[in-house]
Formats: sequence, C-alpha cells, structure tokens
Amino acid sequence: MIQVRRPITLDLGDMARLLNDIIKEGGTTALTRAVTADDLAEWMAFAPGKNAWHVAIDKDEHVVGFQWIEPETSLPPEAANIATFVQIGRTGLGIGSALFDATRKAAKANGFKWINANIRADNEGGLIYYQSRGFQDYGVIEGYEMANGEIVDKRLKRYDL
Repeated sequence: MIQVRRPITLDLGDMARLLNDIIKEGGTTALTRAVTADDLAEWMAFAPGKNAWHVAIDKDEHVVGFQWIEPETSLPPEAANIATFVQIGRTGLGIGSALFDATRKAAKANGFKWINANIRADNEGGLIYYQSRGFQDYGVIEGYEMANGEIVDKRLKRYDL
C-alpha cells in the first residue's frame, strides 16, 4: 500500500538516496551530481506558496518516490515545472499515478493553469509516464548540454489543468 503525503524533514535522507541512485544509474534525469538532504531542503524552500512537494511512502514509511512542481523562469507565470522520481525497480506499480493525483490538485490550488514536463528524449519510461497522465507534446529542445557536458535532446510536454 502506497501513501502520498507532504514530505517531512525525516524524509530528506531517503529522498536524497533515492535520487542519487537514479543519478548514478544515468539516462533518465538531467541531474548529474549527487544531492544531499540539505540540497533538497533548499529546493523545497524555493517559491513558498507556489511549489508543492509530495512523497510516496510504503507501509514501512520508506520513501519510494517523490514529485514536485515549482515556477520556472523560462515558463509563463501560470505554468509550473514538474519533476518525478520513483525508486529504481519500483516503476509501473502506481507510485507515479498516486503522486500525480496529489500534485495535480496542488497545482490547481496554487493557481497554475498548466504543468510543464521537460524530459530527456532518451528517457523512454519518463516519456511514457507523462503521456499516460495526459501530457501532450508541444516542443523539443535539441542539443541540450547537461552539467557534465553530455548532449541530449529534450521533449517538452504540457498538461492543462
């Protein structure tokens, strides 16, 4: 059974470990350096009242996924950017669906009109996930240079609230 709630300070270590495993595996996120619990706390403090963070926890209270939305300077003020991370080996089990239900409601409550997903073009799982939530293609970023120098294309998807 998966429960979705707002993160608490005690979740930050689990969230960092989950994200670092994904970064280390590579191929699905534009993040290229390991993150700490302090990094996540700092990210959560950005745009108070406009951002929204949710964690998915299992029956033992371990974080198995998390998702957030926040304003992004490259987007109009009525749009939020989204990021989703699910524990390696736990995808396809409804974690992302449960997270998005909470995030979609929070986005509406925070006054957003649409949500932007900026996905690596080689991230097949991410593309399928956002498509299955109802996101529609609206653009491409070709030749995006990541912090480690790797060049990837990105697909832009939009979900209208």
